[in-house]
Amino acid sequence: MTPAEQSRLSAEICALAPVIPVLVIDDAASAAELARALVSGGLPALEVTLRTPAALDAMRAMAEVPGGVVGAGTLLTPGDVRAAKAAGARFGVSPGATDTLIAACAAEGLPLLPGAATATEVMALLEKGYTVQKFFPAEAAGGARALAAIGAPIPQVRFCPTGGVSPANVADYLKLANVLCVGGSWVAPKDKVSAGDWAGIEALARDAAALPR
Repeated sequence: MTPAEQSRLSAEICALAPVIPVLVIDDAASAAELARALVSGGLPALEVTLRTPAALDAMRAMAEVPGGVVGAGTLLTPGDVRAAKAAGARFGVSPGATDTLIAACAAEGLPLLPGAATATEVMALLEKGYTVQKFFPAEAAGGARALAAIGAPIPQVRFCPTGGVSPANVADYLKLANVLCVGGSWVAPKDKVSAGDWAGIEALARDAAALPR
């Protein structure tokens, strides 16, 4: 799968909803219920970060939920890519990008949303064929103003900003012409997940799904 094909598929996934939930899951037993709540609330694309031992099992469980499109976040190595694809991931997200990681995603046929934080990184990925990228860490890298500035000379690249995006600033990102959607964790707060408050999470998802862009 070429970078251009990956970007086309990534754009389709980003178009599903204004927000992609970024999920750090400690207990895979609740993963399916969490996925059902988010999908029911209108957020079908789900990024499960590979930051916990439960992540791959959670992906397997979420991949079975009708209407969900499960992805793997924090891809760092070819091993991560292979494991995520085997667990049912339909897209991948990385904080940055290396040639080794890009080659692994191409070999596995996994659409990659590669991370970039500077104009040089954006241009390097564009040169490889990636026209859809993750802007990370969004707030630390200058926020919506920085992303707007990058978009002026490089309008052909569109982004999913992630990292510090919250209800307080999400509108600033979504109004930008070069933003397809955002990645955010506020739609699945740890306290609600721990309490099994699926109705509360579904309500947060509905609010996020209704955000204008």
